[in-house]
Amino acid sequence: MSDASLTRESQMGRILRVVGILPIVLVLTCVFLALYEPRFVRTNNLINVLRNASFLTIISAGQMLVIIVGGFDISVGAIVALTSVSAALSMAGLSEMGVESVGMIVLLGCLMGLIPAIIVGIANGFFVSVMKISPFMVTIGTMTIALGIAGYVTGGTPIYDMPELFTREIGRGKVFGLPYIVYAAMIVVLVIWYIQNQTRMGRYFYAVGGNEKASRLSGLNTRKYIWLAYVFSALLAGIVGLFLTARVGSGEATLGSNLMLESISVAVIGGVALKGGVGRIGMVVMAALFLSVLSNGMSLARIDSKYHIIIIGLVIIIAVAAESFRESRKGRHV
Repeated sequence: MSDASLTRESQMGRILRVVGILPIVLVLTCVFLALYEPRFVRTNNLINVLRNASFLTIISAGQMLVIIVGGFDISVGAIVALTSVSAALSMAGLSEMGVESVGMIVLLGCLMGLIPAIIVGIANGFFVSVMKISPFMVTIGTMTIALGIAGYVTGGTPIYDMPELFTREIGRGKVFGLPYIVYAAMIVVLVIWYIQNQTRMGRYFYAVGGNEKASRLSGLNTRKYIWLAYVFSALLAGIVGLFLTARVGSGEATLGSNLMLESISVAVIGGVALKGGVGRIGMVVMAALFLSVLSNGMSLARIDSKYHIIIIGLVIIIAVAAESFRESRKGRHV
């Protein structure tokens, strides 16, 4: 092989190491869809893709933090449902109690909706970090309890009677043509980026996930950071629950049922290592965009929705295999 060929391969390798393969796959997918289906590049469709990616980004950011500290949060979908039901019931209850200010009803309803989410996060963190119970078992347990409570208080019926201010402004409102959820996702991404790159807390998350025992022996309060990761995850799932409730216009016990699987998928595709200690918010955003573009493209191509999950599952397997291959190569070079 010539020196020029070796140089080109070396440059390509450096580019792939810096930007990763995901942004390249995302761009190629967008170009293919734009050529295959012109409706993909219509403004309304692109905004729809951005909206779905924003929901995924927010909930996956929390999932990423939990995986970085070496855990899993299976309960995020159930937290979305519990938040939805709690917020809707609170707003309906405040109206019946005679609270006249619509703004106050919406504000208090949203806060009351987030309280159960945070309680679930605190419980997850306590049982995982203090009681040392498997994250998988703990979050399956809290998921079941949350879904049971949401189903019991609603009786399986959606809750309406929420203020129009909530459903119209938060659910369908836009600023400069973009839905509010897009700006919420931007704020979450900036905050998580700042935590990961500029704070001691962010470095400790990686340290705990990389080697919990060594971190504890060096004096780090590992329980605190594992606990915090679960609370962050639950809070972000709760925020997604509020926006989804406003979007659909009702509190539903089945809301967010797919988000647990999708949030883990986004984290894996975004390069968050399942063994902990590795993961960046920028790649999670890319993965959320990629998954949203893929789902949108399949819908535009009129592929049966039953096949969407199969295709996404194949993408996850490829992402996990790529991570395993990267780890094995890294191991050979150590």
